[in-house]
Amino acid sequence: MNFKNVTVAGSGVLGYQIAFQTAFHGFKVTVYDINDEILNKAKAKFFELSECYKRDLNATQEQLDNAFNNLSYQSNLVEAVKDADLLIEAVPEDVSIKTDFYEKLKQVAPAKTVFATNTSTLLPSQFAEITGRPEKYVALHFANLIWVNNMAEIMGHAGTDPQVFDDLVEFAKAIGMLALPIYKEQPGHLLNSMLVPFLISATELWVKEVSEPATIDKAWMKSFGSPLGPFAILDIIGINTVYNVAKLNVDTNPNMAPLLEKLDAEFIKPGHLGMLAGKGFYSYPNPTYASEDFLKS
Repeated sequence: MNFKNVTVAGSGVLGYQIAFQTAFHGFKVTVYDINDEILNKAKAKFFELSECYKRDLNATQEQLDNAFNNLSYQSNLVEAVKDADLLIEAVPEDVSIKTDFYEKLKQVAPAKTVFATNTSTLLPSQFAEITGRPEKYVALHFANLIWVNNMAEIMGHAGTDPQVFDDLVEFAKAIGMLALPIYKEQPGHLLNSMLVPFLISATELWVKEVSEPATIDKAWMKSFGSPLGPFAILDIIGINTVYNVAKLNVDTNPNMAPLLEKLDAEFIKPGHLGMLAGKGFYSYPNPTYASEDFLKS
């Protein structure tokens, strides 16, 4: 692995976490987004994130200062990728947006740059040819709250160079991740192949008004000793991400349509996008599911 300069494209829910985690572990990171206003919001989120690193990882101020020194910001794509050894794409989970991004990226990225997508549900083979360098293209998927849920799924496609795949496994380890190699393309990788059906079952109970989110969470937590129920997990993932995934599957799963409508009305439009927004199915920073009394009668 010879990655020193990493560009993270997209500073949304996962993009800014990937950027900070990578910078924290000593890599030079350029954060790219479409305009300076969005980048300024990302800078503010980095300061909030640094407090989480202090609390959860016992990070020292020196470590955090080094991480901030490793970060730079760019809204010009040419400048953002000119030195990149690795580009991690974390743009919205929308085929047209990702396609448009790769069409632009392949025209300006150096030949050396490896491309990785943080997609949670799409396959690298869907975009491999569009990138212009299919042999240097893989999926590198992270879970939300990556500094504590520190796992990374690495999934190539039939045309991925095996050395590039191995390099991404080593990179994942180098930034503090539990590396999870996947040797055959699978929609949803490992985690979401198991998690999504579980979450869909829970949201169907909610949409059909069978029960309330907190009660559904209690049923799961009490039965299996889990620290989180499905709706707490949805808040952590980010409700905008859940909405985008549901939108991708609405043509094949008719149950997605009422879920989309309900999410849009109750969460997307009012901006209640989950834990990082301060409100989702629960209110933060002190959600009721974390209280000692939550599972008491």
